[in-house]
Amino acid sequence: MSTHGQPHPAPATQSTGWRRSARMATRKAVAVVVAGWAVVGLTLPTVAVLPAGAQPPTHPKVVVIGFDGMDPVLLDRFRAEGVMPNIERFIQQGDYKELGTAIPPQSPVAWSNFITGQDPGGHGIFDFIHRDPQTMLPFLSTSQATEPTDYIRLGKWKIPKKGGDVELLRHGTAFWELLAEAGVDVTIFKVPSNFPPVECEARSLSGMGTPDILGTYGIFSYLTDHPPADTDFSGGRVITVDIQDQVITTRIPGPSNTYREGDPETSFPLEIVIDPVHPAATFKVNETEFLLQAGEWSDWVTVSYPILPVIKQVTGICRFYLMEVRPHFRLYITPVQIDPVHPEMPISTPADYSRKLAESIGLYYTQGLPDDTKALEEGVFDDPAYVDQSQLVLEERLRQFRFELDHFKQLDSGFLFFYFNSPDQTCHMMWRNMDPASPLHEEAGGQYPDRIRKVYMALDQAFGLALAELDDDTLVIAMSDHGFSLYSRTVHLNTWLWQNGYLHLRPGTRNSDAGYLRGIDWSRTRAYAIGINGLYLNQRGRENRGIVDPGAEREELLQELVARLESLTDPLNDERVVKYAYRTDQIYHGPYRPYGPDIVVGYSRNYRGSNESALAEIPDEAIADNLLKWSGDHCMAADEVPGVIISNRKIAKANPNLLDLAPTILRLFGLEPTAHMVGSDIFDSETVVGFKGDG
Repeated sequence: MSTHGQPHPAPATQSTGWRRSARMATRKAVAVVVAGWAVVGLTLPTVAVLPAGAQPPTHPKVVVIGFDGMDPVLLDRFRAEGVMPNIERFIQQGDYKELGTAIPPQSPVAWSNFITGQDPGGHGIFDFIHRDPQTMLPFLSTSQATEPTDYIRLGKWKIPKKGGDVELLRHGTAFWELLAEAGVDVTIFKVPSNFPPVECEARSLSGMGTPDILGTYGIFSYLTDHPPADTDFSGGRVITVDIQDQVITTRIPGPSNTYREGDPETSFPLEIVIDPVHPAATFKVNETEFLLQAGEWSDWVTVSYPILPVIKQVTGICRFYLMEVRPHFRLYITPVQIDPVHPEMPISTPADYSRKLAESIGLYYTQGLPDDTKALEEGVFDDPAYVDQSQLVLEERLRQFRFELDHFKQLDSGFLFFYFNSPDQTCHMMWRNMDPASPLHEEAGGQYPDRIRKVYMALDQAFGLALAELDDDTLVIAMSDHGFSLYSRTVHLNTWLWQNGYLHLRPGTRNSDAGYLRGIDWSRTRAYAIGINGLYLNQRGRENRGIVDPGAEREELLQELVARLESLTDPLNDERVVKYAYRTDQIYHGPYRPYGPDIVVGYSRNYRGSNESALAEIPDEAIADNLLKWSGDHCMAADEVPGVIISNRKIAKANPNLLDLAPTILRLFGLEPTAHMVGSDIFDSETVVGFKGDG
């Protein structure tokens, strides 16, 4: 058993473009139907019941399918429309309930609850963004990279001698560590909040939180001879190109070369020859050549960055999308992915699992959140381009699912977790297309009103595939970490704190210049916000320049803030903005509770903390329309956005919760949960699936 991270991690080292990278990473944090898959005449597994008092085998077969963001309201709607036949038949023979989510219902928090069976007080992940109370700098919550501390210097070269690592900041023991220690064959496919993957005997591939080759959550490249007026993209970069005699010659920036003095930026060469007649172009990247028509995607292309002559180079993979040749040249290049064949950072256990997967089914996205929501938000993608790209991701994931099912069905016993990102990212970006209440519904122009529905239908077919491939003795659970809602109104929490005298700016600082916890007068500030849902007191003895006494003064301020937040109404419609202001000293358990926020703001449905407040910025208005294409969300009160759980076994617990799944899975394999797990078994011990295995 192991624990990971530090109780008080230092912020990530700042570098050129840090502000852009942090904003980009926060986009997921704050903004982040396949033909031929139908299963006709599916015969579902029979749910068997053991005699009263009988014990299940200690070596069963269990599959858990994680549908990130699958919402019970949407699922029930699509079931009623008759477009979820596989899930519907399964529910009729098994069980289906809402699944309680995390507080707050953010993906890294919720999946950490699932992984460890602990709430944030135990695993230490409170939000996408944390802050260091000593430096008052924000940092990404789930992992941190540290640079080498000692080098051998040879002229202009510096070869790392000691130090340099990437560290998982989630604490606690993952339930699959215990399974693997007990000899269970375990595969964990892309579960979020597991980069770098925890070292154990399980086969695992890291998911949400896995960076691109630059170490960010994903920086795409947009090449054009007609750049937009504003090229300061979040999550992307504009590369202006010149066309000389139908030829473009340029370089695509890569990671910094930390082996050379000054850490200069690396790059790979790109030559493009435009067809003088047809809307097409030929591309040459390193030694690879390929032809694309306008509107066509390339296969995965391996690119290399020279680091140390002869000794070291870094490889990555990317795909090219030729958007337009004339009248303007426009080319999109995906964020360069960590190459699964030669990974520069640890992305799997064992280390060669990522390579073997690529050799079996081809190269694939390794970036944690592959749908490029940032390209759509910045206007590089329109809705059709985004749907095409997200469909590529979904089809790739379905191929991977089939591969893992083929592996799993050969086992006599074992555990498989498999993750689908598509419902989450699709609902974030396409809710405005579906919901007339969205401020951007009319702007969507009637395009793709059923995109979310089609993604659910595709996942139903994936579910049907699993049931068709697995035998009758396999326990199958489908679950989601949270649900979804329209995100129509955005709350600038730091603006509210500033307007109500809890937060003060340094003399001469304009509110528009504040951000990243800079520009704040800490000698007068009593409370501040960082992250999507977190509110902190400026507490003496904890914050570097804290002024709030941790005793009676703290208690009085907490009570005041809870009361005022829960009575806050929207001047537009008099609706209640905050459903619950959760006090973390009342809802969290475990040793890391003191490092989290003092209040988690649980917004009412349709409301969410803004991107700006998540980065401690202070716009003029406290509440405004959400005009982002990121139009659906879940960072609200937990009971507004529950997830789902579906099982081919009756669920005995009346109100199952994410925290219950880790201890439940362990007990299915005859193992006791750790003392730190706060959930309980969701199944009745006298009503069990007839498992195959060693009884």
